[in-house]
Amino acid sequence: MEFKSIKEFIAMAKGHETRRIAVAAAEDEPVLAAIKDAMGEGIVIPVLVGHEEKIKEIAAKIGLNLDGIKIIHEPKPKVACQRAVKVIKDGEAEILMKGLVPTADLLRAVLDKENGLRKGSTISHIAFFETPYYHKLVVVTDAAMNIAPEFKEKVAIVNNAVEACHRVGIENPKVAVLAAVEVVNEKMEPTVHAAMLTMMNRRGQIPGCIVDGPFAIDNAISKEACAHKKIVTEVGGDADVLMCPDIEAANILYKSMNFLGGAHSAAVIMGASVPIVLTSRADSEESKLYSIALAAAMK
Repeated sequence: MEFKSIKEFIAMAKGHETRRIAVAAAEDEPVLAAIKDAMGEGIVIPVLVGHEEKIKEIAAKIGLNLDGIKIIHEPKPKVACQRAVKVIKDGEAEILMKGLVPTADLLRAVLDKENGLRKGSTISHIAFFETPYYHKLVVVTDAAMNIAPEFKEKVAIVNNAVEACHRVGIENPKVAVLAAVEVVNEKMEPTVHAAMLTMMNRRGQIPGCIVDGPFAIDNAISKEACAHKKIVTEVGGDADVLMCPDIEAANILYKSMNFLGGAHSAAVIMGASVPIVLTSRADSEESKLYSIALAAAMK
């Protein structure tokens, strides 16, 4: 399957049974506004964990109807994260969302070895982008979680991105591993890591996808650039995933696409037992809705 519009995630989510989403520290107006939009599309049923009085005040302000919505009163944000995770573990919701609480507190609850949602050793941020300058949706990873990932963490980041693609129906995603140049240079570690990831994929150690690299950004997304530089590749010019070398590169690419490139985005955290919606204050209301829809669209 190939997606051309981010709005397709809403249509896909509507094709599934309505997902339940546990919101940790839900007394947050932008988050509740996004929940209202998602409920209006019929794609989620929320379980709101947080300060009940504040949740009701915000709901009244934005016109969110709380009839039939479960609210778990927990005024302490850190504890609200733990209780929202328990909602997931008890089978009462299939998606987790961050509200008015620091990301570190939510992740601490998610990664708790005894009571959390840990699935593997590495969680990572996966953002799908619709841009007028590319022929299909493209994933950027990891713009928010892993600062300077070591090689084994990069393997996990690729696997998380591939899983996200599979769960929305992209069966054999093409992963372009980015660097500053498209040739291996032993003085530039990202190029060496890219070559190692490529060989691991060819030997079946990273399955379910096609990995190639290193690529500079131009030949990752442009067949013409590949032809000009005589790069023979299945991935260049048709990448589904852009794997960045570190958080700085990924974050700059992410925000450049949103604020300069006219893109629309939807993002989730992968690597836990359920998708996690963790939006930024800088994300638009539209992006928050699409992120919820992406999580709800996942099989």
